[in-house]
Amino acid sequence: MRTATDLGTVLGVWAHPDDEAYLSAGIMGALRDAGRRVVVATATYGEHGTPDPVAWPPERLAAARQGELEASLGLIGVYEHHWLGYQDGGCASVPAEEGVASVAKLIEEVAPDTILTFGPEGMTGHPDHRTISWWTTEAWRASGGRGRLLYSTVTPAFHTRWGEFHDRIGLWMSGRGPVTPDEELAVRVTFTGAELDRKVASVLAHASQTAGLAAEMGEEDFRAWWSTEYFVAADLRPM
Repeated sequence: MRTATDLGTVLGVWAHPDDEAYLSAGIMGALRDAGRRVVVATATYGEHGTPDPVAWPPERLAAARQGELEASLGLIGVYEHHWLGYQDGGCASVPAEEGVASVAKLIEEVAPDTILTFGPEGMTGHPDHRTISWWTTEAWRASGGRGRLLYSTVTPAFHTRWGEFHDRIGLWMSGRGPVTPDEELAVRVTFTGAELDRKVASVLAHASQTAGLAAEMGEEDFRAWWSTEYFVAADLRPM
């Protein structure tokens, strides 16, 4: 499966506003262009996602990030969104059965053909990311494996190209992130031209999180950084 439109109805389950944009905005936009249904769930408001909590107290940042997410999704034509309402950084403290049930309810309501989320390592290693992966995986299993469960991943070539930059910004909170050989990928879609323009705009709509990185990288590198989206089937990943 190498094209976005093969995914059918898609449910994306993520931890913070901007996760969905970096990892799947291109695919979501292509799906909406093809008339497919796309639903996104975000577990937290990302209210602690700043190095300057004096300038951005949690209530102010939460409100800003809600607006950013709405704008970002609007740019790719996605208008079905659910907040799960948990505290940023606190997903691991939520009773497991509650978290799993919140995702299971969405799977029941949306009846997705495909579910997109983090792999067990949580991409960057963020505890919220890892918890969302676990909740979603357990909810999917409880549904009888309804639809395909796909984990966001990257390839060895991605690590080679961007490794120095990732080390400089401290992207990996634990480990080195996922690595999936090309031959094991379930989905690999590279965006160029107008589709990439739209994805980049969707990412940049999360300005509180992305403006500094975009300025540091420069336009060309920032456009190239997540121009390809990669997913691997859950049953190919160690649990």
